[in-house]
Amino acid sequence: MQSFAKRCSSIGLALATVTSTSVFAEWQLDMTPGVTEVSQQVFDMHRTMLWWCVAIGVVVFGAMFYSMIMHRKSKGHEASQFHESTSVEIAWTVLPFVILILMAIPATKVLIAMSDTDDSALTVKITGSQWKWHYEYLDWEGQGGLDLDYYSILSTPSEEIIRPVLASGLFPKNTAKDSYREDGIYPERDELYKRDVDKPLIIPTGRKVRFLITSDDVIHSWWVPDFAIKKDAIPGFINELWTLVPEGKEGIYRGQCAELCGKDHAFMPVVVEARSVEDFEKWMVDAREAQKAEALAAANSLDKTFSKEELMAEGEKHYVARCSACHQANGQGLPPTFPALAGSKVALGAVADHIDIVNNGKNAMPAFGSMLSPKEIAAIVTYERNAWGNTPSDGIDVVQPRDVAK
Repeated sequence: MQSFAKRCSSIGLALATVTSTSVFAEWQLDMTPGVTEVSQQVFDMHRTMLWWCVAIGVVVFGAMFYSMIMHRKSKGHEASQFHESTSVEIAWTVLPFVILILMAIPATKVLIAMSDTDDSALTVKITGSQWKWHYEYLDWEGQGGLDLDYYSILSTPSEEIIRPVLASGLFPKNTAKDSYREDGIYPERDELYKRDVDKPLIIPTGRKVRFLITSDDVIHSWWVPDFAIKKDAIPGFINELWTLVPEGKEGIYRGQCAELCGKDHAFMPVVVEARSVEDFEKWMVDAREAQKAEALAAANSLDKTFSKEELMAEGEKHYVARCSACHQANGQGLPPTFPALAGSKVALGAVADHIDIVNNGKNAMPAFGSMLSPKEIAAIVTYERNAWGNTPSDGIDVVQPRDVAK
């Protein structure tokens, strides 16, 4: 009896928890209506199809249960025979066909609207690249040659990501030695865990924006639910899609790579910031000036000599942002796909070979020569040759930008 009371108490507590306001507040059973006209059309179509399916279900199951109850064998009814009935065959073929046609009409209208990229004010090329997005601004109001592009990468600190679970037995290979903490206290994961980037895609409101989607390694998928747009990024192919964020809907909208593009698929968030046309044009001028300044600084860095401490500090920052997803923050890698750098032949071998791999990539590793400046690559190479107890065999533990640019 006591056991029964305990079970009732547990069930009551579970029901109270499930039905509490705070729990329901995290639920979302319906699609998001989004912010654009197309997303509203998709949402309305979803609602329409849902209620059509509900109506069909009510009719079908209503007829079935009515027949089972009112014409059951215990009341003396005998089952009707429809075997080889031409009328029934025609009815259950034609009726679903008509329903599907009626459903296809509004769906086709929405698909045609989603594919219409004409009269776009801004064109942006988006390239998926293990595991980052490359945004290139190609045209704005008929002004080509904008000369503005940048990479957008995950900004979540690696300390929030690496969290071995020793007690449960789930112990990620080669991650425990440096990242496991005896006290079990790890950095808190904030609300934007794996959902924020260093540089969002900036677009104007009130203007049609056309996106050209491709990839330079594996298949990715660029997805922003609030815009109801999602398109695969396939190497060798250019796909198109568009959006138009209404004026007054300025803000930040988040999405994700929706393709299983690799083990670090979750490290490719999409962040889009919609600004007014005036703010967008001002940002574009400032961004182009900043990009020119960075290029000039990179060119000037070739004549400078940086200390080991400066290169190590900058190298760790860039390594954590761009390399740690594969090779891990502790340099242990994820063999056999992503080898360890701690004690590796590359990090301890000839410096020219080390620079060549970072510059040009190898196998699944992307070429960072087109993404980073000589100084940033020099800093990464210097960091890898000195971190985790590494001591290069050729005695070259500091790499200058001019060594990379040779």
